[in-house]
Amino acid sequence: MTRPPTAAQRRVIDAADPVTGRLRGTESQLATLVKRGLAFRHPRPPHDHFLTPEGHRVRQGITQAPEPAGEAPASTGVFAARVGGEEAAAEAGPVRRREVHSAWQGLLELRRMTNPGGATDRPCGWERTHLVQAAALALEAAGHGPAGQEGGGYRVRETPQPEAVAVHEPDGEALRACAATLEGTGWQVSEHREPRGGTRYLLASPRRA
Repeated sequence: MTRPPTAAQRRVIDAADPVTGRLRGTESQLATLVKRGLAFRHPRPPHDHFLTPEGHRVRQGITQAPEPAGEAPASTGVFAARVGGEEAAAEAGPVRRREVHSAWQGLLELRRMTNPGGATDRPCGWERTHLVQAAALALEAAGHGPAGQEGGGYRVRETPQPEAVAVHEPDGEALRACAATLEGTGWQVSEHREPRGGTRYLLASPRRA
């Protein structure tokens, strides 16, 4: 797990605009938050800084611990997008639903602030560098169930292809529902069969326009 923000960093995060996540602080403080993935610098003037989805979760008291891409994160008691295969994947109580909803709203705000024209219907730069986590968050936010240690549910994994993730779901109808969700949240999706066994899976890539 990454170390928690310092007291000074926490004050900057807590003082962020409650709607936009806009930050105020010294250049050093803001640069450190960007380096830690808790903030980003807007590419257009006046180049203000805003909270990333992780930053929003830290402000709400949910510390993000980044996981190796393509692997199911270990159960650490902190928020992480469920990619499928986690022990706690079957747990979907009201607290978890609130956390996921908050993370998804933060991601939509990040899209609005960084995509040209404020478009929220396609992935932003953060999602393109966190493909597995972004796709998994879109699925979980829409109500799809991630796979547990055993049993059905979606699994999102890295692929050798650039800007593409694989989505596995043993139930054919649920797989098609996952495809519809991803397409509706700005991903390009195609269905394929594994060379061995012929099992169907999805390839999903962030749509650019």
